[in-house]
Amino acid sequence: MGENGLVSYRLTDGDGVETFQLTTDSQTREAVIKLKKTVDFETKRSYSLRVEASNPHVDPRFIAWGPYKDEATIKITVEDSDEPPVFVAPSYMFEVDENSAAGTTVGRVHAKDTDVANNPVRYMIPRYTDVEQFFSVDAEDGMITTTRPLDRETLVWHNISVAATEIGGHHQDTKVLVSIKVKDVNDNAPEFSSNDEVSICENTPPGKIIRTVSAVDRDEMSHRQHFTFSFPPEIHHNQNFSLQDNRDSTASIQVLRKVVRSQQDVFHLPIEINDNGVPVSMSSTQTLTIRVCSCDRHGTLLSCNVEPYVLPAGLSTGALIAILACIVILLGIVVLFVALRRQHKIPLIILEDDDIRENIITYDDEGGGEEDTEAFDIATLQNPDGANGFLPRKDIKPELQYPLRPGGGRHPAANSVDVDDFIKSRIAEADGDPTAPPYDSIQIYGYEGRGSVAGSLSSLESVTTESDLDYDYLQSWGPRFKRLADLYGNKDLDGSELDDGEDS
Repeated sequence: MGENGLVSYRLTDGDGVETFQLTTDSQTREAVIKLKKTVDFETKRSYSLRVEASNPHVDPRFIAWGPYKDEATIKITVEDSDEPPVFVAPSYMFEVDENSAAGTTVGRVHAKDTDVANNPVRYMIPRYTDVEQFFSVDAEDGMITTTRPLDRETLVWHNISVAATEIGGHHQDTKVLVSIKVKDVNDNAPEFSSNDEVSICENTPPGKIIRTVSAVDRDEMSHRQHFTFSFPPEIHHNQNFSLQDNRDSTASIQVLRKVVRSQQDVFHLPIEINDNGVPVSMSSTQTLTIRVCSCDRHGTLLSCNVEPYVLPAGLSTGALIAILACIVILLGIVVLFVALRRQHKIPLIILEDDDIRENIITYDDEGGGEEDTEAFDIATLQNPDGANGFLPRKDIKPELQYPLRPGGGRHPAANSVDVDDFIKSRIAEADGDPTAPPYDSIQIYGYEGRGSVAGSLSSLESVTTESDLDYDYLQSWGPRFKRLADLYGNKDLDGSELDDGEDS
């Protein structure tokens, strides 16, 4: 026996020496066989190994009893497992002509089941790789076809995936990348590389080149392909401009004679462009716009607009804009004025001739009779001192501000002061008062009426009772009150004069 029971192992022979490796377990001192490479059931199903075990530490006393080693042959079998299908190629690339009809064959992919069962395979295109569904694949044979015509000018390359799944297995699938190139077909007509207008002076000399035109084509052009330019047959009689093909996919436009702006200021020149494509050439007719402008003697463009022939002499574009702006402002002012007139409200101050309001006296208590209906103090009209500069106070009772009349009474003495002049002076005084409101006001006194000085003129009282009032003082009020004095001042007790007046 070796020291401490140690045993060493090694592979000595066998077809699996390169595929497997041998190690020793540190705890159990057993030999452990591990894989060095992946095994494939379909490639090699079994391996054989020859393992030698030996005791490296032999007691010299027993060395003659040797040898202290042994060999064993180990057979290793690879079991089959269900694996997904495998495509024959790692990727595929196909080509298809643009504008090909739906159902055109693009190419075929192939995958097989490597298991012993060799189950059939089904194919499909994951739609996230072909969102617009340009292609379809036959589920059984893997043939890819188009679903509609393709446009190279929109998309040149289509990169999709095809998945293969075995039938009857664990439904494992594998995918392969398929790149499809759309081949160009000459299906687009050439056109101008720039659609800018050409501006020329009215006095451009004949023979001058005014523009060199070029073209572009959306199709893929070969190195031998080029553009040619010409006038359409219907304008070969053109007498203003000529075209010269430079044979390098450009053309020059020349002036044949001086053009007069007043006769024609814009020319639309049709030009036919051919791309000389193979197998079929494409052509188109493009229009070149030539505008005649006014220039100074140095050839600098001044104006290409038509207003010099439409507007009066001396009226520029700026002046026209200013006139239009003024018109718009005036119209806005008129509209604003009309709107304000419609929203105008009746003012608080109205003219005297339009004032039809009546004086309404409102009391918070029971009425005191006819004497309480006075809207103003009649004593003010009877005071002759008002015209002489005496200003009655409005914050005390009226009977306390008049001077005593001869005889001890407080009634105003009759004099020859004209009441009309007195009222006018009062109006002028009110108009000149800065504290007075701008309209006539009603003077309200906080006391009961003291009765009328002239007495009541109501017929309600005079009919039921005989009046003994003296109206002779009305003679001193002026000619306007003389008639009243004649009617009421000379009555007898039985009213005979009144009857005589009525009979007359």
